[in-house]
Amino acid sequence: MSNLDRAPVPSVCGGRGFVVAEPVRELLSPRQVRLGESTEVRRLLPNLGRRMIGAWAFVDHYGPDDIADEPGMQVPPHPHIGLQTVSWLHEGEVLHRDSTGSLRTIRPRQLGLMTSGRGISHSEESPRPHARFLHGAQLWVALPDEHRHTAPHFEYHPDLPTVTAPGLTATVILGSLDGTISPGTTYTPITGADLALTRGADVRLPLDPDFEYGVLAMSGEVRVDGVPVLPGSLLYLGCGRSELPLRAESDAGIMLLGGEPFAEELIMWWNFVARTQEEVVQAREDWMKGARFGEVKGYDGAPLPAPELPPVPLKPRGRAR
Repeated sequence: MSNLDRAPVPSVCGGRGFVVAEPVRELLSPRQVRLGESTEVRRLLPNLGRRMIGAWAFVDHYGPDDIADEPGMQVPPHPHIGLQTVSWLHEGEVLHRDSTGSLRTIRPRQLGLMTSGRGISHSEESPRPHARFLHGAQLWVALPDEHRHTAPHFEYHPDLPTVTAPGLTATVILGSLDGTISPGTTYTPITGADLALTRGADVRLPLDPDFEYGVLAMSGEVRVDGVPVLPGSLLYLGCGRSELPLRAESDAGIMLLGGEPFAEELIMWWNFVARTQEEVVQAREDWMKGARFGEVKGYDGAPLPAPELPPVPLKPRGRAR
């Protein structure tokens, strides 16, 4: 998925100065962003008060939207560098195309994982015809320096492992949870899991105290470590936790995002995750010239033009712990 903002603000991400080394309960409110013709998303990361959670650098939550008489998601071809995209659905389906030739329809609780590496372009759209409702999340994972120039590729994993407890089914999207490992390729120590809770469930989820964590509420009413987290909001939890208390006041769905704090300094602008302004400028120029990112074949429409760069320099600002 793309950042379709025509005047994107550069985000300085990474470094460990913002990492909280102890458990906290920091509730983040979303920013409303228009995405395509008929989809509005709630942007949770980057946030004014929180840029990353581990290597998770971008989180959008959308829906549930009734798109029975709408085109649904329509994101034209656009480029990425330096990241992985995670498409995750609770309802509906999304048709993914990319410049490596991948063509795949992603359905609820199936993992579509795209590694941009040195450069890829892709589009996402609701199929025709499509389901009535669309509800999901789009997330980016920043690639560490030693892997950010890797060859681009796409993975599709329709069957993911689960962890179960009374009232809880946790689907492991990326990384590991309670010893259960996702088949998705990862490049940093990370956790991504989808948790389905039944009403009245009262569980304690095992965590890695060296990771920082956040919980994205997708649906229903749930208390995370005693804090009510409403759908479309994200609770940042800091580090130092060996378990996480969860209580469902109704049937509920949440996403657990975590990972080892990302030490590198990043610049995130538009759909690029880079280290220097020169990299961003070159990536934008390559996209506008039709170089480097390949061609997305089969999409009915023109590629998305890059916005203008801001007039101020883009600089990563390091924050040592």
